[in-house]
Amino acid sequence: MAEVATSRTSSATSDQLLVVIDPVARRTDGESVRIAKDVLSAGAAGTKVSLPDSPEEFARALARRGSRRPVVVGDDRALVRAVTLLHRQRELTGCALSLVPVGSAVSLARSLGVPAGAVAAARAVLDGAERRMDLLVDDSDGVVLGALRIPPLGGPAGMPEAGGEAGHPWLRTCRSLVRTLVPARPSGYVTAPEAGPARLRVEVDGATLVDLGQPVECVSVVPDTSGTARVEVRPASVGAEASPLLARARTVTVSGAHFRYRADAAVSGPVGTRTWVVREGAWGLTVPVR
Repeated sequence: MAEVATSRTSSATSDQLLVVIDPVARRTDGESVRIAKDVLSAGAAGTKVSLPDSPEEFARALARRGSRRPVVVGDDRALVRAVTLLHRQRELTGCALSLVPVGSAVSLARSLGVPAGAVAAARAVLDGAERRMDLLVDDSDGVVLGALRIPPLGGPAGMPEAGGEAGHPWLRTCRSLVRTLVPARPSGYVTAPEAGPARLRVEVDGATLVDLGQPVECVSVVPDTSGTARVEVRPASVGAEASPLLARARTVTVSGAHFRYRADAAVSGPVGTRTWVVREGAWGLTVPVR
């Protein structure tokens, strides 16, 4: 994950905190939530705790934080939700986020340098430093903190991940029934491929890295340092494995057959085209001082 070299110490002894506890975290691991709340409240005078019960209440809590430093207690999805909200409010640049990861989906948090465990993560909130990191922003105002992948890891091109809803036999049966009841698509309508390599055009800073004539197994985009992203395209191959195509770019556009993509913890799409732009040092996260 990319980061800007400069960092700013942010101590909760001088900052008042707004601790926003995601409802999923409260349901899945109430003990870790209690520990985090106790450590943060003891370490920072005047800590305010918010217990939203819905995404709308989560958004309102962040919007009404005032001068308080926001601390999210939750999983990767809660972190991405907070960054997305602050980005869309155009308040991300001047706001340093902190995270206490609680839940089963915390791999993104770990990759960003947030400690595992409620006590260690809460201590990092109190004693850590703000690290500025690059952000991928797409043309629908969505954000990517850690990594982007097409198609979503574990699933065929353009389809949800295996192990998700697509893996349930009852859902496959329902979809088969729906396909028999819904009229066929008009001629020329582009649908997502059911399986196998995808035909996509990948452009980096306006130059074509791979075109529709070359099927690809996957495309990955990861924010790098100095305002660029690492782009890797793995062409489909017959027999010997084809070498990946590598590039660094500030702008990445993917188009072609309708495709789904995984951005951090969520799968989106299908879309026919999407452009991502790197925003250098666009967001800050409190991590332990090295």
